[in-house]
Amino acid sequence: MRYKVLLASFAAVALIVGAIVWLTPSQAQGPIVLKMQSTWPSQDIFHQTFVDWAKKTEEMSGGRLKIEVLPSGAVVPAFQLLDAVHQGTLDGGHGLSTYWYGKHVAASLFGTGPSFGLDAEALLAWIYYGGGHELYNEFLRDVLKFDVVSFFHGPMPTQPFGWFKKAVARPDDIKGIKFRTVGLSAELYKKMGASVVILPGTEIILALDRGVIDAAEFYNPSSDRLLGFPDVRKILMAQSYHQPVEFFELMFNKKKYESLPKDLQAIIKYAAMAESADFTWKMMDRNSKDLEEMKTKHGVKVVRTPKSVLEAQLKAWDEIIKEKLNDPFSQKVLASQKAWAARVVPLRQEIMVENETAYNHYFKAKAAAASAPKPAPPAAAKPAAPAAKPVEKK
Repeated sequence: MRYKVLLASFAAVALIVGAIVWLTPSQAQGPIVLKMQSTWPSQDIFHQTFVDWAKKTEEMSGGRLKIEVLPSGAVVPAFQLLDAVHQGTLDGGHGLSTYWYGKHVAASLFGTGPSFGLDAEALLAWIYYGGGHELYNEFLRDVLKFDVVSFFHGPMPTQPFGWFKKAVARPDDIKGIKFRTVGLSAELYKKMGASVVILPGTEIILALDRGVIDAAEFYNPSSDRLLGFPDVRKILMAQSYHQPVEFFELMFNKKKYESLPKDLQAIIKYAAMAESADFTWKMMDRNSKDLEEMKTKHGVKVVRTPKSVLEAQLKAWDEIIKEKLNDPFSQKVLASQKAWAARVVPLRQEIMVENETAYNHYFKAKAAAASAPKPAPPAAAKPAAPAAKPVEKK
């Protein structure tokens, strides 16, 4: 009996030892935790996409990799995020490359530069299939001298031209107005004659309300509504070339990233790609709802930016490229983007059908017909007078 008990005990110990040996080091020690901060307030839709990426990463890794997600300002201000990741104060972060414009103008070319006919989705394709990712990591390594590895995801809808007191009808209407924007867009609006004021997002609404600035641009219908634009301005000028190609940057301290197992490095990358698609679908849902609410409940009028203003923006970009983007690295990036655009843009122009005609057919034409005044019904004919009764002879 005692022999059987000892045998069972030895078997149990063997199983436990085998299980410990079978576990990978990370499983035996618990999950790897990366401390990461965004450049967004916790309520913003952009911070939500960071949260969603972190969730995907944890699920795809089976819990082996966890992300401690922090909002803007939790450790450092938004514009200091890249430095904090480089120094190892944070393991990683989520933001926009345009925030590093103050370090080198070429930072704006990865999401906030001239479009050359591309939209954000097409420029993101350049990142992964046209050499853009390699160029950006060269920028971080050789130009900025930063120990950071980055991935891009989440193509944004075209940012509106701005919020105004009255609609912009011609390029001259921009001259002299105090306008809030950031990054390379500041140079563009200056070229158009605006007096540019660079403010963080949290200060825009108060500045508009107090008359410190006359007009401003921010991001998208959801972010703009949440910030409070409909409370201080009612004219939203939609469509613009100042930022039609923006997407998010997901950055990591290089030493920390390279210390991760290869499969976790791959999960970080592919979770970003998965979130890229998910973000696109979320933006369709959220932006459309928020735009409709601003129009119906807040009295916002959406005005399409006139073609003459768009053409003035393109001329301003031509000047900016000559004056601000003439260093060798910027020229290298621009040449790569133009070569990509020259090949990719015709695909959409020649193969993809435009959808305004179809939308108008199914919605606007029928809505116009339904709201048109109906012709009055023809007047009813008066009944004939009864025939006179014959006089009876007595």
